[in-house]
Amino acid sequence: MSGDGRLLLEHELEIRWRDLDAYNHVNNASYLTFLEETRIRWFNSLPEPWRGPEWEPLVARIECSFRAAVTYPARLKIALIAARVGNTSLAVAHQITDVSDGRLYADGMTVIVWVDPRTQRPRPLPDFVRQAATR
Repeated sequence: MSGDGRLLLEHELEIRWRDLDAYNHVNNASYLTFLEETRIRWFNSLPEPWRGPEWEPLVARIECSFRAAVTYPARLKIALIAARVGNTSLAVAHQITDVSDGRLYADGMTVIVWVDPRTQRPRPLPDFVRQAATR
């Protein structure tokens, strides 16, 4: 993950027993849930409503590279970084690490596109989103 972008949010969470799979490590689908939870926390930190009658964000793409297996128990730190701010989209780099030793478990990128909820067509990023991602 590039260190050039603006840190949007760091969020810590403890994995739950239910996050494990038959191999006794965190299931790959749970990583996306961790990213979703952190993304929603960032949305909720914005100074204006992140969805409404004029716009709403949609995930257009998620890439996740699994670097090491997470086993129970573990406390994770999820970091979101604005990697690229476009006209209608925001590319957010993500990194999932261990709180205790910094071990990298996963990293990647999520592309979020703001759309008009009525037409589902892309629309320009709301100004407050652009400012939050670039200041």
